[in-house]
Amino acid sequence: MTFNDLNLIAPILKALETEGYERPTPIQEQAIPILLQGKDLLGCAQTGTGKTAAFAIPILQLLDKQHAERQHRHIKVLVLTPTRELAIQINDSFAAYGRNLKLRHTVIFGGVGQAPQVQALQKGVDILVATPGRLLDLMGQGYIKLSDISIFVLDEADRMLDMGFIHDVKRVIAVLPPKRQNLFFSATMPPEVQKLANTILGHPEKVEVTPVASTAETVSQSVYYVDKKDKKNLLIHVLGDKGISRVLVFTRTKHGADKVVKDLHKAGIAAEAIHGNKSQNARQRALGNFKDGRIRVLVATDIAARGIDVDSLSHVINYEIPEVPETYVHRIGRTGRAGASGIAISFCDEEERTDFRNILKLIGLAIPVVEGHPYPASSSGQVVINPPKNKDVVTRPNAVPGNRQQQKHKHGERRQAGMQEDGSKPHSNKQGSQDGNSNKPEDRNKQGGNNSRPGRNDRPRGNEDRNRQGGSNERQERNDKPRNNDDRNKGGNEPNRKEQHQRPAYTDQGAGHKPDSRNKPSVNKASFDEDLSW
Repeated sequence: MTFNDLNLIAPILKALETEGYERPTPIQEQAIPILLQGKDLLGCAQTGTGKTAAFAIPILQLLDKQHAERQHRHIKVLVLTPTRELAIQINDSFAAYGRNLKLRHTVIFGGVGQAPQVQALQKGVDILVATPGRLLDLMGQGYIKLSDISIFVLDEADRMLDMGFIHDVKRVIAVLPPKRQNLFFSATMPPEVQKLANTILGHPEKVEVTPVASTAETVSQSVYYVDKKDKKNLLIHVLGDKGISRVLVFTRTKHGADKVVKDLHKAGIAAEAIHGNKSQNARQRALGNFKDGRIRVLVATDIAARGIDVDSLSHVINYEIPEVPETYVHRIGRTGRAGASGIAISFCDEEERTDFRNILKLIGLAIPVVEGHPYPASSSGQVVINPPKNKDVVTRPNAVPGNRQQQKHKHGERRQAGMQEDGSKPHSNKQGSQDGNSNKPEDRNKQGGNNSRPGRNDRPRGNEDRNRQGGSNERQERNDKPRNNDDRNKGGNEPNRKEQHQRPAYTDQGAGHKPDSRNKPSVNKASFDEDLSW
C-alpha cells in the first residue's frame, strides 16, 4: 500500500513526497482511514512507529475542508503532550506535512518567555500544540479559549500519567466542548491509562500494531555486566569504536547526566546533556548540535528524551538500567525508527540485576550478554552483605563478606598472631576449652595466674580477700562480704548482723564540720592501708 491508496489530497501527497515518505507504516495504514471518517481512536503503538504522522496527516486534511467555511481563526485542534521536546517535534511535523496548505499552527510550552507565544495566538491559529502547564497558565490569563475545539489529541498518555499531569489533563478536558473527535495515543497501556481513555473516548476504534511494551525488531540489543565504578571507563571503551557516529546515552538523574558529560570531556569526547534543569534555549542548542553532527554524544534523562527524533541515530546506550521496565522500551525506541536498524546497549551493575530481569520479563526476549570486555563484573552471582554490628544473621550460601566484615576478620587475625608471638593465648571461651583451660572464675583462681590474664572475676571482692596472702581460693558467698566499717577492721569471718543496721559513726573533724550529705562512714587509715597491701 502507498499513501495514494489512503485518499489523501494532492497538497499533502506532495509534502509527503518532499519528506521522502513512500509507504505508510502499519499504524498510519490503519489509523488514517479511521480518522478521516471522524471516529474516535485509541492507538497503542511503540515509540518510533510513525504515530505522529498517523494523526497529523488526517487532521490537516479535515481542517483544509473546513477552512473555506470559517471567517475567523479559532483554535480547532488541541494536541496535548507531556514534554517540550515532543511538543516541538509535533509542531514541526504539522509544518512539514501542511506546507502546501493555508493553515496556521503554533506550539506553547513553559521554560521560556510567553510574549512570542501570546503574539502568535493573537494572530489566530488553527492547530495548537501545548504542554499542560503553559496551556493552563495562558488559559487563566485569558489568552486561550477552547470552546471551538473539534479535535482533541492526547499523545504519550502513559508518560503524562508518570509525570503527574493527570490532574492538569482532567482540568483541560473539563473545559472542552462535549461534541468533539478524540484521539488517544500511548506507547504502553497499563490499567491507569486504560481507565483515563475510558473517560475521554466514546466507542473508539482501537489500533494496536504491536504487542504492548514490545521492542522494535530492527533494534539489536545487548548487555554488559559491569561494576558501577567501572561504567564510565566502559563507556569510553565502547565509544572508542569510530563506527558509532551518533549515540544517545540515558541516565536516571539530572546529576548523573552532567557527571557523564564531564567524564567524557576529560576523555576528549564531545558531549552535551539535556534534562529538566537546563533552560529551553540550552536544551534546543544541545539537540541542534547533536542533529547537525557537531557533537557525537547526547546524554539525556528519560523525561527529556521524549520527543527526541533524530535521523540516522545508530546507537542508544542505557548507562543506568531504568527502574520502570516500560521506560526501557521508550529509550531504545529512539533508534531503529520507522523501520530503520539500530543498536541498543545496556550497562548493568549488581544492584540493577533485578530491574534488568523485570525488563526481560516484560519484553519476552533473551538479550545477549557481551563477554570478554575489559571491565567485567567482579562479583558476578554473589551477594555482598554488611550485617549489623553485634547481631547474629543467617547469610545466603553465595554471600560474601562486605568491607566491614573483612576489616573485622583481619583485625582478629592480627590480634591472634600477636598473642601467639609472646606466648599468650587468645582470650576466648573457645580457645580456653581447646587448651584444657577453663575461663570460669573458680578455675582461673586455682591456676594461680601463671599464664592466664586475670579477668574481672579474678579480682578480690571484699576486705577479707584483700587481707589474705595466698589463702584459700574458695569463692565467697554474697553474705560473707563485710557490710560496714566495723566488719572491715575485724579479722573474723562472721559479720555482726546487729551492727549492720546501726547508723555509722562519723569522725570528729573540728567545730562547724557538717557530715557529708551522702553519710559516708569514717575509715581507719591504718586499717585501710593494710587492706591495700595486696
